[in-house]
Amino acid sequence: MTRTTTSNTYSGISDPHQVSHTLPAHLAHWELPPGWSWGTEGVIGEHRHYQEIIDALGRSLSLVSAPDPAHHAWVHAEAKHLAHRTHPAVPTTYHYWTEDSSAISKRGPGYLRRWIAGETVGARLRRAGADDVPTVIRLLREVGSVLAYLHDMGSVHGAVSPDNVWALPMGRIWLLGWQWALPQSELPAGMVPDYRWMPLAPEWIGAGWQPTAASDQWQLAALCFTALTGELPPSNEVPPLQLVRPDCPRSIAEIIERGLRVDPNERYPSVASLLRAIDRIIGSRVTPIGTEVVGPQGASEEARLRWALADEYEVLDRVGSGTFGSVWRVRDLSLGREVALKLLHPHIARDERAVGRFRREARLAAQLAHPAIVPIYDWDSRGDLLWYTMELEEYGSVAELIARSGPRPFTEIAPQVDLVLSGLAAAHSVGIVHRDLKPENILIDRYRRWRITDFGIANVAGEDRGGSTGTPAFAAPEQLLGEAQDPSADCFSMAAIVLFALSGKAPFGEHDGRQILARQLTRQVDLSQYSPGVAEWLRRGLSPSPEERFPDAATMQAAWRAVVESELAGDRRQPWWRRWLDTPGGSQHWAGDQSS
Repeated sequence: MTRTTTSNTYSGISDPHQVSHTLPAHLAHWELPPGWSWGTEGVIGEHRHYQEIIDALGRSLSLVSAPDPAHHAWVHAEAKHLAHRTHPAVPTTYHYWTEDSSAISKRGPGYLRRWIAGETVGARLRRAGADDVPTVIRLLREVGSVLAYLHDMGSVHGAVSPDNVWALPMGRIWLLGWQWALPQSELPAGMVPDYRWMPLAPEWIGAGWQPTAASDQWQLAALCFTALTGELPPSNEVPPLQLVRPDCPRSIAEIIERGLRVDPNERYPSVASLLRAIDRIIGSRVTPIGTEVVGPQGASEEARLRWALADEYEVLDRVGSGTFGSVWRVRDLSLGREVALKLLHPHIARDERAVGRFRREARLAAQLAHPAIVPIYDWDSRGDLLWYTMELEEYGSVAELIARSGPRPFTEIAPQVDLVLSGLAAAHSVGIVHRDLKPENILIDRYRRWRITDFGIANVAGEDRGGSTGTPAFAAPEQLLGEAQDPSADCFSMAAIVLFALSGKAPFGEHDGRQILARQLTRQVDLSQYSPGVAEWLRRGLSPSPEERFPDAATMQAAWRAVVESELAGDRRQPWWRRWLDTPGGSQHWAGDQSS
């Protein structure tokens, strides 16, 4: 084995994962259990195929199998070892199907684990370029945590690379490539990972692939180097990190560079030691880097939040920020689960009216218990920091989905729109008008369900319903004009969201509210590419006159179901929406993101 000492630009490397939308030949004879179905997507990887499969509970699972029959024993060994791993960044193995030719049901071998929709760190680097320093530190900690866990159990991974680390839109990290994390005696003779897809530890030059805890540490540091620079590091003569990434703090660069030492004895004694070195610099709860936070006053918002949360939550990542607040991914330490935390900006928290709206937003969402509305868990405050926690929707928003994967087909969004309209109807039935529906406020949970969030400017029956509200690109004309608003304003926004999901563009443009209003009032929207039923539903929903629109979400949902039933007239067994609602969470499919 040879390895050049010059680095490779990562953007120039192709992707080792290939997405397919047809069932592969080695799965064609399989017979799934009653109530199960094949998903619409599969991923071809190194000696493995990952096929989406929908179980009887409506969950998206990944069927991991080997196209080569000679590798069946290898898959069994992988499943057996993975079944005993319980780290949060390791996907749980749910079941293993053995191959039994005498059985009535023909399926196996293969094992089931969670389906992961997102992209690898490598894919993200190829798409968007190098990551920022805080993102790389989180990557170092989370992947390093998995490796330290493995090493404590006497195992190694052996194939840590940007293309074996998967990142979800909300920041969660998964480490894959588990076919290599086995004792070499359980691998097929002569089988090694493809050297094109991973950084090679110096000790393998001339000696071949011989994974150890020390080589895992080198690959972890190489992963961080690649994320910071967009280049795979050479096996030796690694350039100084601050030379190629000047904004990386010296203390962080020194830790990564020590992990990349050619001599394994000069690296950290263990990955756990490396992680402790990181914690000594940035602290487990205090950032920014290099700043000593003595108290909450005068520190960054993140540092103050970490101080306020104390030992109740661990801050993992900032998800997003807006005019009035920010959203964070945090770990509830008492329950051991990750949740989303919405924080009101401290300078906004001085305004009593803003605080009142913030509390009201949490209260309204908590009252509306519905599968299509993001559930609220808790409200709390400390000093001038106010926040509430809610369920973490791991796949981001509809806006992020369209940005990543482009316009979605009608059949994919049909059940999701129905679910959102059902949740909106629940709000309308008790007199609540959302008033700020937009793709950013429709989140996607781990079961691919679309769910409504952000009731910050919602109106309740009996309250003043006037005032300019909403986001111009998705707000009804009466909202932009500051006129009275009723449930039909939400129906306008829902029609705009549906058209956005189908076309990838806001129906009347973005940014300039006056131009958007002019296009709305003159009905300047092109619906010619849609079937008559879909076009008429959109035309009615986007009417500038509230009297011509659907009066509420329940009426809009009934019309949507009629349209979809007509579009899917080929299947007459029972109404599509009844089939979907008969399984928890629905059996919706996902065909956009790279997934595994």
